[in-house]
Amino acid sequence: MKKTITLETVDPVEIFGVGNKILEEFVSYFPGLKVVARGNKIHLEGKDEDIGEFELKFAELTRRRLHKMNLTVFDVEDIFDGKGSQERLKPSGDAIIVHTTDGKPIKARNENQRKMVKAYFENDLVFAVGPAGTGKTYVAIALAVRALKNREIKRIILTRPAVEAGERLGFLPGDLKDKLDPYLQPLYDALGDMIPPKRLQDFMAEGTIQIAPLAYMRGRTLDRACVILDEAQNTNMAQLKMFLTRMGVNAKFIVTGDATQVDLPRKEDSGLLRGIGLLKGIKGISTIFFTNEDIVRHPLVTKIVKAFDSKESE
Repeated sequence: MKKTITLETVDPVEIFGVGNKILEEFVSYFPGLKVVARGNKIHLEGKDEDIGEFELKFAELTRRRLHKMNLTVFDVEDIFDGKGSQERLKPSGDAIIVHTTDGKPIKARNENQRKMVKAYFENDLVFAVGPAGTGKTYVAIALAVRALKNREIKRIILTRPAVEAGERLGFLPGDLKDKLDPYLQPLYDALGDMIPPKRLQDFMAEGTIQIAPLAYMRGRTLDRACVILDEAQNTNMAQLKMFLTRMGVNAKFIVTGDATQVDLPRKEDSGLLRGIGLLKGIKGISTIFFTNEDIVRHPLVTKIVKAFDSKESE
């Protein structure tokens, strides 16, 4: 099917954006459509249902322009993420956090994930501790993306301690970034689920989203940011203190880790649980402990974790 949309009441630049940036963001949500903009006309070619959805969403974008001085790519994201719909994220931890790039809702999937979401809105520092596969990091990144899209923060910073998990980073090819990027790949994967590729690339190029090893955090003050420390079991007490004292004005910090998977040469050097114990009872800090029952990956993962745990406890 082919269809042409004609803009008659507004200047196309006001909708398409300079260099068609807003239109490109909008089109990224319709990978199955061929879209060509010429003058005040948009030519569409693809499936009937895709074209119908494009028309509905584009009409909403046009209506937004009538009530705003300028449109931004955030307006596009708001439309596709359902901002303004009846189901809003509540401090209870229910409802949709954000949508994936293919429109699927991301919601808390177990009781401890709900507790984590609730804790995020009630505290500035949240620890989420538990086994692999419980969704700790994924929920943390979803909350950060939501905050960025809602303009509650200026940037997202994701970090991990650069500790080798049985591998040798020094033998990997390339410069430091090339060596570390594979280690940070799980963070890229989660972001890629929630932000269209072109927009994610722009965010990273302009520094709105930063992914870096923990050592790069030293000396910084992080204002109006959501900062996530992943794999925190591989930090010692001094590193954990360094990270936590980066907190600036209007910042949210989330620390995730699995105390049973310490990759430090001496497991007892891990500062995660010791740090949590030291900070216990301080207002504004919350800790959520996940268990094997919270695993949300393949059902076999729960059995695998239990098998390894029982072997290690012998």
